[in-house]
Amino acid sequence: MRRDTRRGLAGALLLLVWTGCSEDTGQASAPEADAEYQMRGTGGGPVFEASNDTLVLRPPPPNPDRTAFFGDLHVHTTYSFDAFAFGTLATPYDAYRYAKGEAIQHPAGFEVQLRQPLDFYAVTDHAMFLGVVKAAADTSTAFSKLALAEPLHDLNAPDNMGLLSLPGRLKAFSTFLGEATAGIREGTIDRESVLEITRAAWRDIVDAAELFNDPGNFTTFIGFEYTSSTDDRGNLHRNVLFESGEEVPAVPFSRFHSQNPEGLWEWMDGLRAQGIESLAIPHNSNGSNGQMFKLVDWAGNPMDDAYAERRIRNEPLVEITQVKGTSETHPSLSTKDEWSDFEIMPYRVATMQPSEPAGSYVRDALRRGLALESRGVTNPYEFGFIGSSDTHTGAISDDESNYFSKVGLMDATPELRGSVPLSTLLSLAIRFGAPPMHSKVDGRSYIHAATATYGASGLAGVWAEENTREALYSALRRKETFATSGPRIRLRFFAGYGFEEGLPEAPDVVARAYAGGVTMGSDLPASTGEAPGFLVWALADPQSAPLQRLQIVKGWLDADGETFEAVYDVACSGGAPVDPGTHRCPDNGARVDLSDCSISPEAGGAQLRALWRDPEFEPGARAFYYARVLENPTCRWSTWDALRAGVAPRSDLPKTIQERAWSSPIQYRAVRDGS
Repeated sequence: MRRDTRRGLAGALLLLVWTGCSEDTGQASAPEADAEYQMRGTGGGPVFEASNDTLVLRPPPPNPDRTAFFGDLHVHTTYSFDAFAFGTLATPYDAYRYAKGEAIQHPAGFEVQLRQPLDFYAVTDHAMFLGVVKAAADTSTAFSKLALAEPLHDLNAPDNMGLLSLPGRLKAFSTFLGEATAGIREGTIDRESVLEITRAAWRDIVDAAELFNDPGNFTTFIGFEYTSSTDDRGNLHRNVLFESGEEVPAVPFSRFHSQNPEGLWEWMDGLRAQGIESLAIPHNSNGSNGQMFKLVDWAGNPMDDAYAERRIRNEPLVEITQVKGTSETHPSLSTKDEWSDFEIMPYRVATMQPSEPAGSYVRDALRRGLALESRGVTNPYEFGFIGSSDTHTGAISDDESNYFSKVGLMDATPELRGSVPLSTLLSLAIRFGAPPMHSKVDGRSYIHAATATYGASGLAGVWAEENTREALYSALRRKETFATSGPRIRLRFFAGYGFEEGLPEAPDVVARAYAGGVTMGSDLPASTGEAPGFLVWALADPQSAPLQRLQIVKGWLDADGETFEAVYDVACSGGAPVDPGTHRCPDNGARVDLSDCSISPEAGGAQLRALWRDPEFEPGARAFYYARVLENPTCRWSTWDALRAGVAPRSDLPKTIQERAWSSPIQYRAVRDGS
C-alpha cells in the first residue's frame, strides 16, 4: 500500500509529463512519455532563456494541436459581501499571487498554497453589494456612518477573528443584508453612494486582472458573479467573463438590476452590440430546486426559439463541479449509473432546505434539451462543461488531503466542516448563538451544516493553442473544455467517421483526429449508416491516483420523443477487457487502507485510451456523448480530517471518493426524413 496519494504514480512520470523526454537522449523514454508527447501534439513547453545573467521564462510557441491548461473561473475575495463577513481579507491581487504559486494567509491565520501553479484564474466577486460590506466595516468611510453599518464596524479586526465571534458575525451580516436591501428599495439609502462603492471595487478588480495578466505564461479574466435566485431560494447564480480588458462596463450587472437571468442576457447582448464580448456560466444547478434547467421561461411560458437562442448565445458552458457539490447527475435521475452519487450536495444554496433533483442536474438538462428539440424548439441546453471552486478565501482548495474548504472562518477547522465531533468549547459557542446547528451521528455531536457535503473541487480544463486571453476565450466559446473534481487529469474526446482502428497508437493521433473528426463541444454531422468512431484518451495527474476506467456517457431520443441514457466503460486499467454484456470493466483490485489513507500502487494506469463505436448506434436517433474518466478510490477530505484527529470517520459520509474528469459533450445530429 502507498502512503501518499499525491506523490505516487511513479516518481519519474512527473518529470516525463513536464519534459516528454529522457535525460540522456532527448527521446521519449517510456510509454507514458510517448502518451504525453502524442496528447500534447507538436507544441512544446515553456523555455527559460538568459537575459542580463537572469533566467527569464519565455512563453512556448502556439501549439496547433492545442495544450491542456488548468484554471479556476470562480473565485471570491474580500470585495464579496459574504466573503468579507466570513473573515476574508485576501484581495484580488492576493488571489492572483496564490494562483501563480505563492502562499497567502487564510482568514483563520494559517498559510495556504497550491501544489503547483495554475495557468489561468478569474476573480468573480459578487456584483450585488460589491465592496459594500467591506466599506460598512471600515469606520473611515462615509457609508460606515449609517446606523445599519454599526454592527459591522471593525468586523475583521484582529480581536474579532476568533471562534466566539462566529454567531455574532453571522447575525450582524444577515441583519445588514436585509436592512440594506430594504433601504435601497425604499430610498432611505442613497443608491448612488452604494454604486460609487461598487464602481471603486470593480475598478480595483479590473486593475488587478490587468496587472497579473501575462500572455503566454499566466492568464487572468475580468469577471463577476450575478447572484440571483427564485423566490423559493432556487439558485440561479452565474459567473460572467469578459473576453478582454480593453473595454468593460463601469458597473457589473447584479440582482439589483434584475432578478430574472433573462435580464442579464439582454444586458450582455447590448454590450455585445457595442463590441464588448462576454459569456455567462451557471453554477450550482444542484442547489437550484429544479429551477436552473426548467422547460419554461421566467414567466412560466413554454420556451420558444428566441429564448433558447438567447440563452445558448450567452451561456455556452456550465460549471459541473465545485466546492458546493457536483451537478453531473443524481441517483434518482440516473438509476443505472453506479457512480451517480458522487459528491451530492442535496440542499438549496445557503440553506438546509432540500433541492429538487429534476431540473437541477446537467445530464438531465441535456436530455431535456433533446426533448425540446423533438417538439420543434431550439435546444437551449447544448452546453459544454467546466469545473471551478467557488472559493470565498481567494484560494482554491482542491486537495482532499489538505482541504481548507471555502468560507473562511466559518469552516476553517474539521469541527466547523462537520468531519469531526464538536469540542466542548465549540458546542457552547454554537449553543449560545444558534441552538439547532448541531446533530447526533453515531452518538456524537457534529455541527449541522451543509459544509459536510462540500468537496475539494474543482478545476476548469481548456484545450487551446496558447495561454492567452484570446486563445482561452475562443476555446471556452467553442466548448473545447473539460472539468475535473480537483486532480489535473487531462482528457481528450473526438468523434469522426474515418477513424481507423490503429488511430489511438499513431504518433500523430491528435493532428489526425482534428483533421478527420470533431472534438468535445462540437456537433457531429449526421451519418447515413456508418457508426462514428469515438476517440477518447485520458492521462492521470502524476500527483494524484492512477486511473481505473474510461467511460462514455450517452443520451438519446427515440422516435416517440422519449429520452434515455447509458454509461459504457470503454477502457479498463491493466488492459482488462470490457464485459460486452454489462459494458463494465472488471474490479481492478484498487483499495484504500482507512487506517492511513494509503492506496494500492499496483492497480490502475497512468493513461487510458480507446477508439469506441456505439454498439447500439442508430443513424436516426438524435444523441449526445461525453467522456468521463475515474481514478482509483482515495480518501475523502472528511476521512483525512478524522484520521488526523484520531477519531472514526462519520458513518453518514462517504469515506472514499473516486476523483474524475468529464469532457464537454459531442452532439450527434441525426439523419432525418431518410436522407
